Amino acid sequence: MSKSNILIVDDELEIREALVIYLKSDSVDVFTASNGAEALEILEKETIHLIIMDVMMPQMDGIKTTFIIRESKNIPIIMLSAKSEANDKILGLNVGADDYITKPFDPLELVARVRSQLRRFTNLGAFRMNDQTNEEEIIQVRGLVLNKSSKTVEVDGEDVRLTPKEYKILELLMDNKGKVFSIEEIYERVWNEPIFASDNTVAVHVRKIREKIEINPKDPKYLKVVWGIGYKIEKK
Repeated sequence: MSKSNILIVDDELEIREALVIYLKSDSVDVFTASNGAEALEILEKETIHLIIMDVMMPQMDGIKTTFIIRESKNIPIIMLSAKSEANDKILGLNVGADDYITKPFDPLELVARVRSQLRRFTNLGAFRMNDQTNEEEIIQVRGLVLNKSSKTVEVDGEDVRLTPKEYKILELLMDNKGKVFSIEEIYERVWNEPIFASDNTVAVHVRKIREKIEINPKDPKYLKVVWGIGYKIEKK
């Protein structure tokens, strides 16, 4: 069984030491950093499979560090913070965190969440290695993965069930990441017919897609609205 490498990033020495005790085992190696800058240095040298990231830290905080990591890596990130307000959680999740736990926390709960995220990450990796389809058949934006060959969608390693029309809309937008499509363009491409002026079919389908792929559908990180123009999938 191959080892998993976990990186703990927290400016409190006591928390780092306690988490090392709970997490380190025959199948897990643990690395530690006291701020975001140290974490980025470790990521350049080591293969890390999961990160536990504190939000409030000197030199470089967890939000900025997560944002930088997400520019090139899809490693699971669990955020830690003494802040319990919903806005802080949403901010952390929107910059790319996979999970969020508030201090003080039960170490056993954190261990359970770590194991859950590692399972998802490992299963997604196995899915990619065993998939013999052309790489062009798989489109990915962070944790959102669409497989054009099998017509399946995953978010953070978990299957998402879409209707055929929902899938076609998502496929169109992911095929053209960053491009804004008007409601009329989406309807005509997916339904292959002109749209009626008062038809809100596309908006309803987009709302349902968001409910299935977004953590917070009212503040989406994947499927964005460009007011007065249409919809797009973010490039990153």
